Amino acid sequence: MNAPVPLIPDNAPFSPEQRAWLNGFLAGVFSRSVGAPAAATPAQALAPLTILFGSQTGTAEGLAKKVAKEAGKRGFAPTVLDMAQTDLAKLAHEKNLLVITSTYGDGEPPDNAKALHTALKEAAGTPLTAVRFSVCALGDTNYAQFCQCGKDLDAWLEKLGATRTTPRTDCDLDYDGPFTKWLDAALASLAGGTAPATAPAEAKPTDSSEEGYSKKKPFPASVLAVRNLNGPGSAKEVNHVEFSLEGSGLVYEAGDALGVVPQNCPALVNDVLATLGCDGEEAVPTPAGELPLRRALTECFDLGKPSPELLAMVAPAVAGVAAPGPGSTNPPATFHHVIDVLLAAPTKPSPADFVAKLKKLQPRLYSISSSPKAHPGQVHLTVGAVRYDKDGRSRKGVCSTFLAERGLAAGKVGVFVHANKAFRPPADGNVPMIMVGPGTGIAPFRAFLEERRASGARGKNWLFFGDQKAASDFLYRNELTAMQTSGVLHRLDLAFSRDQAEKIYVQTRMLENAAELWTWLEAGAHFYVCGDASRMAKDVDLALHQVIEKAGGKSPEQAAAYVNALKAAKRYARDVY
Repeated sequence: MNAPVPLIPDNAPFSPEQRAWLNGFLAGVFSRSVGAPAAATPAQALAPLTILFGSQTGTAEGLAKKVAKEAGKRGFAPTVLDMAQTDLAKLAHEKNLLVITSTYGDGEPPDNAKALHTALKEAAGTPLTAVRFSVCALGDTNYAQFCQCGKDLDAWLEKLGATRTTPRTDCDLDYDGPFTKWLDAALASLAGGTAPATAPAEAKPTDSSEEGYSKKKPFPASVLAVRNLNGPGSAKEVNHVEFSLEGSGLVYEAGDALGVVPQNCPALVNDVLATLGCDGEEAVPTPAGELPLRRALTECFDLGKPSPELLAMVAPAVAGVAAPGPGSTNPPATFHHVIDVLLAAPTKPSPADFVAKLKKLQPRLYSISSSPKAHPGQVHLTVGAVRYDKDGRSRKGVCSTFLAERGLAAGKVGVFVHANKAFRPPADGNVPMIMVGPGTGIAPFRAFLEERRASGARGKNWLFFGDQKAASDFLYRNELTAMQTSGVLHRLDLAFSRDQAEKIYVQTRMLENAAELWTWLEAGAHFYVCGDASRMAKDVDLALHQVIEKAGGKSPEQAAAYVNALKAAKRYARDVY
């Protein structure tokens, strides 16, 4: 009777690559010790596998590490590689390649994927004929360019001669199921149907990230405070929200994000129920089991952008509306929300049919605006409430107005920590920081400054902040002024766009201070940006290039190379959305 092959435990102090190599070695030694035919050496027994990730907030990187862990158990020697660490020439030498990438902004690649994205786009010929690959794309169907970076890389790898072993998988915010299916199919296809060289069939993968509170099991946090940060006359509504983490075991660092589990607006739920002709007590299936329809619509399902399945269900009955084609993620212009579809449909679906066509209500991520050193047992957010009118109806952001209107009354709100290791204050407290965060983009920089004050860091700190009006929109004015007075904040440059005839933005202040910015950069400063990806972040990036050209005496090409060097050295980081 054969004994099971011994394995290196998951909690042993080895990387996934080291554990996979050792497991292969043990498999070979053990097979020989029980009289089996001589096994190949570990290097021969384990197929090389490169797992390439493009990540803006750390999600794709985390999934890449999960792939490596599972691949090691299935007979591969995995290597997890940041896209910034490879190029076309290196890719040509890969044999097995799995790509996991997010998309942000208007279909753009993550910062660490930009160079490779451009290289693959511009390359010609078929230099990748030896490469077998599969792509998992992460995205959000609320954006028009859903999973665009993954779609680009998938097409360009094939164009350059690589062989796709399994179709690309495009994952929405609820990516766990599709990602797992892709992983199983991709590894099986790359293995060619061969049995794993390491773990026995009965081995169960474990994931320490699933222990305790997490995205799959959010912590019910008490809401301690919801305080409006704007003054009278403001056109905006930004709230400072405080949660208690006491008893959760959750740990975060400055730069991380907090996932918040929202609930839909009761008035919107009432409108949907009335349109369906339901009283809300009807039992319907949900991911959490069978629930009354009212509770299901409040807690479980997305009542925002309609799914292709919902549109397809009502399209035959709605004049001028065609069922969406395969892969479509964008509804017709008149159907912004689920309620719009229901109001237009002459016949209403049954409650069970209706919820079956809805997307799952997803948690929202917000940049954390507190340091755990300054606020032990708490976590703070800076949240702009989204409200607007469209087609004669008042619309609301799901989570931002949930916190603003019902956060305190809710008592407990589900939360979890989303680590963002690519967006941290410098490990060396003596290194200068330049932070650009207009509007709610100030959130992580409040955390950075609190962290530096609490740790006694001596590095200089420079903040660029802006909004509409100084009188009503200077977020955290008293705190920032106190930090200036105490010497924690060495420079504070402000840009309030509507306090004068000509609009002024943070990038305007950057250009005005080009010489000093250049001095700070040359002294080793880290440069951070947080906020809107579609316009502000692009404008700030352009201003940074112009600062380097103007004050550093560089050509546009040299300035671009300088910026790329900052990124490669992890001195240019962005938390943009």
